[in-house]
Amino acid sequence: MITLITGGSGSGKSACAEQAVLDFGDKQRIYLATMFPFDEESRRRIERHRRMRAEKNFTTIECYTGLKTVEIPEGACVLLECMSNLTANEMFREDGAKEDTVSEILEGIRKVDAQAEQLVIVTNEIFSDGIDYDAETTRYQAYLGEMNREIAKLASRVTEVVYGIPLVRKG
Repeated sequence: MITLITGGSGSGKSACAEQAVLDFGDKQRIYLATMFPFDEESRRRIERHRRMRAEKNFTTIECYTGLKTVEIPEGACVLLECMSNLTANEMFREDGAKEDTVSEILEGIRKVDAQAEQLVIVTNEIFSDGIDYDAETTRYQAYLGEMNREIAKLASRVTEVVYGIPLVRKG
């Protein structure tokens, strides 16, 4: 079963997603981490998220690209964080899917969902700032938007987090 959690930057979606996994009970917990530590800011964010997960019994699997190749223990509860990073990695990293980003990631999500008992996916709401971006950023937004729509269709539950308040949009 897929749960999609979305929200703006700093909205509290990560904490909400972790709590959703914890609420599934005493199951094996897998954290699929997608942020590539390419600079000091990303390393600080990774460390902050690791502190948030401390003592919550998550096993972390780093997955910057190639989600469809990840093997998940049957019956595990998986937290995939986050679609924004995974999309950028697939689009721009040397080993990424490039123009096949959307289909590659969706195939990976279906595979992980088939292996896991529960799959909680975090994504970002990046579409309401009204700024005109360059062609690459616009393409990134289009890919992420398409994936968010497709994941929302697959999901049994969709929650938007606004100012730390989870608002159930589906399920």
